[in-house]
Amino acid sequence: PPVSFMSNQKQQKPTLTGQRFKTRKRDEKERFDPTQFQESIVQGLNQTGTDLEAVAKFLDSSGAKLDYRRYAETLFDILVAGGMLAPGGALSDDMTRTNFCLFTAPEDVKTMKAYAQVFNKLIRRYKYLEKGFEEEIKKLLLFLKGFSESERNKLAMLTGILLANGSLSASILSSLFNDNLVKDGVSPAFAVKLFKMWINEKDINSVAASLRKVGMDSRLMELFPVNKRSYDHFSKYFIDAGLKELSDFARNQQSLGARKELQKELQEQMSQGVSFKEIIVYGKEEMKKSGISEQMVICIMWTSIMGSVEWNKKEELVTEQAIKHLKQHSPLLKAFTTQGLSELTLLLRVQEYCYDNIHFMKAFQKIVLLLYKVDVLSEEAVLKWYTEAHLAKGKSVFLEQMKKFVEWLKNAEEESESEEETD
Repeated sequence: PPVSFMSNQKQQKPTLTGQRFKTRKRDEKERFDPTQFQESIVQGLNQTGTDLEAVAKFLDSSGAKLDYRRYAETLFDILVAGGMLAPGGALSDDMTRTNFCLFTAPEDVKTMKAYAQVFNKLIRRYKYLEKGFEEEIKKLLLFLKGFSESERNKLAMLTGILLANGSLSASILSSLFNDNLVKDGVSPAFAVKLFKMWINEKDINSVAASLRKVGMDSRLMELFPVNKRSYDHFSKYFIDAGLKELSDFARNQQSLGARKELQKELQEQMSQGVSFKEIIVYGKEEMKKSGISEQMVICIMWTSIMGSVEWNKKEELVTEQAIKHLKQHSPLLKAFTTQGLSELTLLLRVQEYCYDNIHFMKAFQKIVLLLYKVDVLSEEAVLKWYTEAHLAKGKSVFLEQMKKFVEWLKNAEEESESEEETD
């Protein structure tokens, strides 16, 4: 019989693989149960205790035996809170938990840095945990209301350190914009601790670069409820908390946004033929409202005026076209050059423009002359530009172009002085 049984089995190959498949499925069912995994991790952490070097070694070697890929969430829950977390952030009711975890550790920078090392080593060793770790932090931030103040502080410090050393992407901050956390003031308080740590480890420029990379730079206001989402409120809150750098950063962001808006709007109004009077009123209001300096506005105004027309490709024709266009729009430039510094800013902007747009190179002197004639630029501004304040961009060409005009200005100035003396 055994012989025929063997041959029999050979013929029934399909059912054999079917059976093998079945057992595999049964195995899988048993395996998708984190209790066993949790027991092993908790036991290991109870043995290593507060020795975080030993903890890191234990986690390193356990990865070979335990299924970190599948139970990543369980693993991180235990390391942070001592056991698996139920939705909302309470520890699950199952029996196994450890008293050796982030939440029970001392609340100081040294310990938090040591914990950050544990996570760093673990993720460097098991690269595939990276994504899961980010998901875990996002989840923990959503659970903040379920944690004690001290637990929140430790999590904020840890997150700040991990953001600073590049183990986490700043996109995790999106969890803090959750309405529940925002309206109870949990988000900004957590953000204070986190950013203090992050800026301490790095500096504000590095923080700003990380925020920009994932588009978080423009969203910081969302840490506050809609009715408090103003720069003034943001600024006061973070300055009072000792984070002036973050307040300054937000101000720059805000004025950058406002400047882009202003330029778009001005160009639109010009193309729709809105009267200069209305455009000037709008520009002045925006200056006040967004705290944009006149020097900023004159640059935006120049860009908008020059951007509102199709320029001729021929160098000899473009100068004539520019002079006509600028003469027509000169009231707009005049309205925003009430200060000497604004005049100089405009002159530098014109220099830059003529240098960057090669067929305007020869037009520079004629443009300056026109702006002088229509009273946008004063002789002081022109002379200051000529003697000391010009940019390096194309300076030899532009200074040469301006030589005769400047000599004429100086002579005129001397003549008027001597006339005053003889009077």
